[in-house]
Amino acid sequence: MEVGDGTWADVEDNDSRWKGVEEAIEDPEEIRVLFCAIDSFRQAFYALPQAHWQLLAQPPFSYLDVLNRTDDAIESNAELCRVIMKCGLRSFGAVEAASDDELTMPEEWTGIAKYNDLDKARSTVRQFYRDWSAEGAVERDACYGPVYRALDDEKAKYPDRQPLKVLVPGAGLGRLVFDLCRLGYHTEGNEISYHQLLGSSYILNSTERAGQHTIYPWIHSFSNHRSRENQFRSYKIPDIHPQTTLLETQGIGSMQMCAADFLCLYGDEEHKDTYDAVAAVFFLDTAPNLIRYLQVIRHCLKPGGVLINVGPLLWHFENHVPSHNGYDGDGDHDENQSLGIADPGSFELTDDEVVALVEKMGFVVEKREGGLRAPYVQDDQSMLQTIYSASHWIARKPDAGSEVTAAI
Repeated sequence: MEVGDGTWADVEDNDSRWKGVEEAIEDPEEIRVLFCAIDSFRQAFYALPQAHWQLLAQPPFSYLDVLNRTDDAIESNAELCRVIMKCGLRSFGAVEAASDDELTMPEEWTGIAKYNDLDKARSTVRQFYRDWSAEGAVERDACYGPVYRALDDEKAKYPDRQPLKVLVPGAGLGRLVFDLCRLGYHTEGNEISYHQLLGSSYILNSTERAGQHTIYPWIHSFSNHRSRENQFRSYKIPDIHPQTTLLETQGIGSMQMCAADFLCLYGDEEHKDTYDAVAAVFFLDTAPNLIRYLQVIRHCLKPGGVLINVGPLLWHFENHVPSHNGYDGDGDHDENQSLGIADPGSFELTDDEVVALVEKMGFVVEKREGGLRAPYVQDDQSMLQTIYSASHWIARKPDAGSEVTAAI
């Protein structure tokens, strides 16, 4: 996607990271398993005593009709997945074909999806609701709004630094990267998930119009619905057509997405003192070792640059320690040869402790507030509401010559 100033909004291939594309959301096995799950509901239904299932098959329940409608909704979600597959296969050179009709999943990739892949596929469909539906704007405003305001303040304070260069680690489906580009920033997104990368590449580069797809984000669960119609609520995506929107916007910046392990890519010498800001939205708690994250962020920020944080502390590795790759804790791990997120060791801190650690790492915390109401892919009609009380703070890397020092 050419965004007006000669730059391109596409996914860069760093260190051949696309060689794992076969693990992404388009595997037909994933779709097959989803339909098998619905079939299991039918089997469970018919396992009821005959008088019971016959009662439930009649209005107002019409449970068999519900299952048929669920099939149709899953098919709508699956259609989006198939389009992402075709665009991914073509974009990243996985196959060659003369037309869309000839693009099919290579046989050797079929049927390899594991449960974790299926869960990621369902999660990716739901996240399209958050990032690329009109209704998801409420969630975007809650989490991205503080970033926009912080960057506005930076522009006002340092007019000579413009346009600001912003890094968005854990960029997901790319909406924050896109919106920052639209607002005039030179923005770089980083993502390690192939599910998210393929989805963002499709939505940014290959959609033909706003509202092209219909998704059913709540269809995969039968629990906590106040009404059946709530379960079947659908949403049009994308809410805007990215290419048209950029063409119609004056003063846009630039954007790119990089597929790589954040620690490995941005800790190198090439990225030293590069960015004016790092926008960490629901990102820091993905760290098994937050010290590593903060070291790399400090490394890639320019002197005087800011780390803008918004998010909870749902530590992703609390019950899933990353692989130690044979490291036994006796000093045989070479710290100069980072394995990225797979480096040994993990820990979890409180919000107060995170801020204290940020200061220990040589940052100056300039603003801090808590209690931000932050829903995350939340069905606002559900009987179960999980809404984060997120933390928001801004920390600055001191200018060269500052007396502020880091503990490590």
